[in-house]
Amino acid sequence: MSTSQKLPGKMVAIAISEPGGPMVLKPEKRDLPVPGEGEILIRVKAAGVNRPDVAQRTGAYPPPPGASDLPGLEAAGEVVALGDGVTRWQLGDMVTALTPGGAYAEFCLTHETNALPVPRGFAVTEAAAIPETYFTVWHNVFERGALKPGETLLVHGGSSGIGTTAIQLASAFGSKVIATAGNAEKCQACLDLGASRAVNYREEDFVDAVRDETGGKGADVILDMVGGSYVVRNYRAAAMDGRIVQIALLGGAKAETDFSMLMVKRLTHTGSTLRPRTVEFKGAIAAALREKVWPLLEERRVAPVMDMIFPLKEAWRAHERMETSDHIGKIVLDVG
Repeated sequence: MSTSQKLPGKMVAIAISEPGGPMVLKPEKRDLPVPGEGEILIRVKAAGVNRPDVAQRTGAYPPPPGASDLPGLEAAGEVVALGDGVTRWQLGDMVTALTPGGAYAEFCLTHETNALPVPRGFAVTEAAAIPETYFTVWHNVFERGALKPGETLLVHGGSSGIGTTAIQLASAFGSKVIATAGNAEKCQACLDLGASRAVNYREEDFVDAVRDETGGKGADVILDMVGGSYVVRNYRAAAMDGRIVQIALLGGAKAETDFSMLMVKRLTHTGSTLRPRTVEFKGAIAAALREKVWPLLEERRVAPVMDMIFPLKEAWRAHERMETSDHIGKIVLDVG
């Protein structure tokens, strides 16, 4: 390990004291993690808050083998130590990174290939809001879903961190976007970001809205984090040869559906999770983002939508905010 500065032996981290509600998130002192082969140690300045963090807190989403038990899947800050074999980064570089866990802390580790430079002109709190959503959207919408310019994307949860990212990126690459959201304010936010239509799912059937907006054709790609009763409705809303990509199951993991639509429409229903994937897999996504998306970020053609920022020690408040589902865009922890 190489470092150009004396690092403290201990750090403040937010641990999950036991499975439960937001108040189980408690600050404690931990030893600094030590970077291994190919890893970098980041002095965290800000960390993003995501639904998987909430699931981990409740005991529903345990970390994969070898990952930190601390929550936090994305961080931005300064590279302060290098593991053996690191060649991409130098001490003092400012990075934003996807982490396997541990970002709710003053220091965290990630593999050098899973980090990217903080985009020019971005505040560190903004930079921390990029990795989890941009990695997820890039892989699921553009790689797994194979969205092409001129096609239509239906994104559920359009005002979420994932949704706001998907709307912006799909629009920037020349696709039409239809988004669903739960109230008028959230629908307007989707429209402001580039959606051609925003459907208040409490007042309107998104299947009818998609057919109306596409002249009866349907959506070519559907990004769904709901599952449950949405499965059969997604099949109805999909175009011929449509691709439905499942990234969460907030509405339930089981559903009754009419599988004849899979055959008649030649649909593909796939899904993925990001955290358990290999370092190499995530590194390949990072490389694609650096080439395709970083220029858009640095031109401010796309950017994370910021909801609220909380101090690290008040991570429980950030989780309370997320669980209300009142947020629009990203919730971030300011680590200092």
